[in-house]
Amino acid sequence: MINASSNNSIGIFDSGIGGTSIWKEIHALLPNEDTVYLSDSKNAPYGLKSKEEIIDLSIKNTELLIKEGAKIIVVACNTATTNAIQYLRNNYQIPFIGIEPAIKPAAIKTKTNKIGILATKGTLNSELFEHTSSKIDKHIKIIEQVGEGLVELIENNKIESSEMSVLLKKYLSPMLEQKIDHLVLGCTHYPYLIPQIRKIIGEDIQIIDSGEAVAKQTKNILSNLNLLNKESKKSTTIFYINKDEVILEKILLNYPNSIIKKRDF
Repeated sequence: MINASSNNSIGIFDSGIGGTSIWKEIHALLPNEDTVYLSDSKNAPYGLKSKEEIIDLSIKNTELLIKEGAKIIVVACNTATTNAIQYLRNNYQIPFIGIEPAIKPAAIKTKTNKIGILATKGTLNSELFEHTSSKIDKHIKIIEQVGEGLVELIENNKIESSEMSVLLKKYLSPMLEQKIDHLVLGCTHYPYLIPQIRKIIGEDIQIIDSGEAVAKQTKNILSNLNLLNKESKKSTTIFYINKDEVILEKILLNYPNSIIKKRDF
């Protein structure tokens, strides 16, 4: 375990701005905690890279966050979690919180025994996802769909574009035809697409993402390690991004204590 105090920050990294959907949940649950966020937009999406490349990028991000004084690191990226978190836990003396698609709760709640999962190629092809999905009841059909192109559009501030609508209809229509009743979002970028997804799938299908569960797990681990910040103060978050910061500025418009810094890493 690294030498850390409760005043140190929570470190978070993602292959871009998607992990801010996780950061928002952590910030809402732990408003006194300072956070440092790495948006590796220059290398997005991780989902098309090899496992070796994903591990190398995750090492780079981890070492940067440790230098920034992180007391815990949240891997706010499904692809990085499913491909690299075991390596990180084996090689660094700092607690890690990972994220993987929430297919377990979807499998428990489904009535049609058909659930859809929209995720990156890197996540769906990972050993960890295969291991998790293999434990699901064999009577439940999991309809997997690679969301190719979605992360790139989000990173380029095209969330509400016609290109996005075309891709989402293409990816979601087969799931609707097979009567899914739960849709699992297996990428932290995808919660920003919920308004467009709702227009396509309607209100009856439940959408599940991992944000709230990750925030609760982060709080539990910090509490168990006696690293929760007990000071009553306004927290600050530093967001480092290595590409155009326009989309990040838009997402953080309602968070005045957030500091965005462009940085090469």
